[in-house]
Amino acid sequence: MKLLDFSKALVLLLLSALFISCRSRMQTPEQAFHVAQAYADFEWMPEQRHIRHGKDKKGVTVHTPDKTLKDHGDNRGWWEPGVTAKGMPYKWGGFDTPKTFMQGLEKGKKAGDIASPYKIQNDDAVVSQGSVGVDCSGFVSRCWGLCKPVSTKDLPSISDSITWEELSMGDILLKRGHVVMFVTRKENVIIGYESGAFPSWRVRRFAMTINYMKNDGYSTWRYRNMKEPKESIQKPQDDVKLCRPDDRL
Repeated sequence: MKLLDFSKALVLLLLSALFISCRSRMQTPEQAFHVAQAYADFEWMPEQRHIRHGKDKKGVTVHTPDKTLKDHGDNRGWWEPGVTAKGMPYKWGGFDTPKTFMQGLEKGKKAGDIASPYKIQNDDAVVSQGSVGVDCSGFVSRCWGLCKPVSTKDLPSISDSITWEELSMGDILLKRGHVVMFVTRKENVIIGYESGAFPSWRVRRFAMTINYMKNDGYSTWRYRNMKEPKESIQKPQDDVKLCRPDDRL
């Protein structure tokens, strides 16, 4: 086995430990944070065969968030073949772990599939089985250690409403059609993780002002099976570069 292949296998083994079993048990904020961080820091090598702009075998329209996405009207594509990519791509209806994502790529599946009015209108009927990745609610579901993805409309059914002042690591901020995970607050800026569109279609750390999030309809929730913190984590405090083009400090 080549050294590169061995290193890749070792990284996947370590990442898979975070997703070792399907469980809907108590989750700690630290576990949620480590899972989110694993998705954002995940590195992979795209190939030309992982691109699709058109219909899959079942007739579902797919647009992968590679750099040629700009030729299809969206400038938020980011990965390109032959260049190491960081972060798991957004995929409409996606619930992949780093391990299943890599397994899908090895089988020739496509890397991601962006949201669109077509996707929103048709919902589950236009989830492509020929693509891999994770969407916003699938990402939060993985961070919370859930056995299956819970949609944005159903997340309140397993959560309790909290105040903005009560927000703690592992909580979520939810609006119609999108959800993000909270990590910390720096003055009037919320810092956390999401699988979303800004500034590119992938899992990444985000920063948004509280006023922006309130005006955009976000509400605050806590998973009912979230336990008390067990360890001290160095929270990211340096990322205050706002990720929404119309957000302002």
